[in-house]
Amino acid sequence: MISKVKNAMSTFVGGVRANSHHHGPGAAHGHEGEALPLKFPYSRPEFLQLTSEDLQYSADHTRRPILTSGADRKLLWRSGYAEVINAGKSSLNEDQACCGVVCVEKGTSKEHSSTLKAREDEANGVLFHFWALFDGHAGTGAAIMASKLLHVHICDQLQEIMELLLNPTVAPSIILGEEARPLTSEPRKTSSPEEGGGAQPVERFHQEKAVSLESLVIGAIENAFKQMDKQIERERSLHSITGGCCALTVLRMVGKLYVANAGDSRAIIIRNQEVIPMSSEFTPETERQRLQYLGFLKPELLGNEFTHIEFPRRIQHKELGKKMLFRDHTMTGWAYKTIEEEDLKFPLIYGEGKRARLMATIGVTRGLGDHDLKVYSSNIHIKPFLSCCPEVQVYDVTQYQHSPDDVLVLGSDGLWDVTTDREVADTVNSFLSQFEPNDPMRYSLAAQDLVMRSRGVLKDRGWRLANDKLGSGDDITVFVIPLASQCRES
Repeated sequence: MISKVKNAMSTFVGGVRANSHHHGPGAAHGHEGEALPLKFPYSRPEFLQLTSEDLQYSADHTRRPILTSGADRKLLWRSGYAEVINAGKSSLNEDQACCGVVCVEKGTSKEHSSTLKAREDEANGVLFHFWALFDGHAGTGAAIMASKLLHVHICDQLQEIMELLLNPTVAPSIILGEEARPLTSEPRKTSSPEEGGGAQPVERFHQEKAVSLESLVIGAIENAFKQMDKQIERERSLHSITGGCCALTVLRMVGKLYVANAGDSRAIIIRNQEVIPMSSEFTPETERQRLQYLGFLKPELLGNEFTHIEFPRRIQHKELGKKMLFRDHTMTGWAYKTIEEEDLKFPLIYGEGKRARLMATIGVTRGLGDHDLKVYSSNIHIKPFLSCCPEVQVYDVTQYQHSPDDVLVLGSDGLWDVTTDREVADTVNSFLSQFEPNDPMRYSLAAQDLVMRSRGVLKDRGWRLANDKLGSGDDITVFVIPLASQCRES
C-alpha cells in the first residue's frame, strides 16, 4: 500500500488525482452499472450568457481565452468578473461562479424566494446580495451544483430569523417562537421550585448569553454550507455529481459583508491601497493539528496504512530505534522520539506548501462534496477528514467612506498561486487609476487584467509571466467588487 501511495505522490501534479471511482461528467454509475443522469449539465456562469460556440471556444486549453462580464452582461454593483480555463490539468474548467440578488421572504418556498436576479425588484422581504466562487476538483459536478443551490440553502436558513432581519434592533429570543425581549447583563429572576409559584424570585446561578444578529447570520451561513454538503451526499446515488469543490461566498446584508470560505480560494479588501485579508486558507498544513487529532481519536480511519504523527521526512526501516524529530496534534513545536514500527506507516500529511497532501490525495481540507473520495488504489475514505464548515469573516461597510477604487477581490487559487496579496492590490490600484470613476467597464477590465497577468503568455516553454516565471496552469476565476456606495445598483 505504501509503495502505491508513494507512486501516486510522485506522479501527482496539482489538484486531486483521479481515482478509479471518479469518472468524467455523466459517467457515474448506479448499483446496476447504468450511467446516472447529470444533476446539472456542464456550463459556465449564467451571467456570461455564452452560446454553444462560445462555450466550446472557452474550453480551448491551448489558447486559454479570457471570458469577462462585458457591457452587455452587467453584474451586481457593476462588479467585474473574468475567468480562464486551465492549461490541460483537467478536461473542463472546474471553477464555477454566480452573482445576484436574493430575496428572503417569510413563508415563501425557497425555490421561489431565492432566485438569483441581476437587479433588485420590489419585494416583501429582506434582500441580500450574493457573489460566490466554487473551485472544483476531480470533476465539475459538485461545483456546478453548489453554484446553483448554495444560495437556496442560505435563503432557507435566513428565513428562520426573518423577523430579526426586518427588525434588527430587537434581541433574539432563546426559544424560537417565544416573545423576544432585550437581553441585559442582569441575572434573570425565577422562583425556587421548593417555594412554589408564589415565592419571591431568586437569582439563577447563570446568565443568558447575549446573541447578536451578526452571529445569527453567521450561523445561518454555516448551516447552509452543511445542508448543501448533505444534499450532495444524498443525491449522489441518483445523479452524477462528480468530485468536490472549495467554496468562497460573499453576502451583503444589513450593512455588512459576510465572507465565508471553505477551501483555499482567497478574498481581500483593498481600501485606500491597504490590503485587508478576508479569508484564511484551509490546507493540510494549516489544519495539521485538527487532522492529526482526528487520526489520533479514530485510528480506524487511517486504515492501518497511515500514521497521524508528522516527521520531517519519510522514515527508513534501518532507522528503527533511533531518535527523530516529530510532532503530533498537541504540538506546535518539534521534539525527538524513538522510532517504532508503527512510525513506518505513511504520514497522514505529506509534502510541503502547495504540494502538501492529505493522505497523499488531496491538497485542501475544507469544501463541499468528495463523499466518494478514497486514497489512491485503496478503500480508505478521506471524507471524514474533510470539513464542509466555512470560516466567516465580517466587514461593516457602513463604518468607512469608500472611494471608487476600494474593492473586494475574490479569486480561486489559480490567481493566488502566482500572485501575492500586495501584487494584486498594486495591480488593481494601478489599473483603476487609468479609468474615470464612472466608467462602467473599469472593474471588469481590472478583473481581466488580473487573470491575464496570472495566466501569462504562451511561449515555447509554456505559459510565462512578465518575469518569465511559470504562469498559473490552473483554472483562474476573479471577481472585483466595488465597495463605494455610488457604485451600487438600486
